[in-house]
Amino acid sequence: MRKYEIMYILNSNLDEATRKSTIEGLNKILTDNGAKISDVNEWGNRELAYEIKKQTRGYYVVTTLTSDDSKAVSEFDRLSKINTSVLRHMIVKLDN
Repeated sequence: MRKYEIMYILNSNLDEATRKSTIEGLNKILTDNGAKISDVNEWGNRELAYEIKKQTRGYYVVTTLTSDDSKAVSEFDRLSKINTSVLRHMIVKLDN
């Protein structure tokens, strides 16, 4: 089992219902592809270090997960690049 940490920044202009459904949808991508999510930590709205897609604030979410292969992480990477609500994301493989 490989352990990963994914941090992503959502558009801060999303209303609460849209934000919750976006987070659930992103988590569903991971679980549908065999990953087991151990923790979802929502940091909330924060000031960005620099402007991203004309935004100066973003809603930060950090997800910790385990997966047998990289299929779930690859699919998350692909779909989060397409999702207009996701400003940025970063995937880190953690040491076991």
